[in-house]
Amino acid sequence: MSIQAAPAAPPAGDALVLHPYDTVATALRPLPAGHTLHLTRGPGHSPLTLTLPESVALCLKFALRDIAEGEVVTKYGQGIGRATRAIGAGAHVHVHNLRSGRGAG
Repeated sequence: MSIQAAPAAPPAGDALVLHPYDTVATALRPLPAGHTLHLTRGPGHSPLTLTLPESVALCLKFALRDIAEGEVVTKYGQGIGRATRAIGAGAHVHVHNLRSGRGAG
């Protein structure tokens, strides 16, 4: 006999911040340019209000604040790579402006 856990309910809201010190969030639905988000970073952290300058597709990352060129980008509370150019708050974060730290020698 196998025991299966009940499926977890999907997170509610527009985006998910995985760790209070993350510099990116993940879109939980397609988000249009001009959309204003009200995000919670966790206990003891101030809520964040952010208006997206560009659309962000489902499950993609966007910057929670301005990120300088060369700065480590954090998700899950861990560095996931470095910004290859300045990234404005609310901008989509992906291979066009982020160099992954995985596999880099």
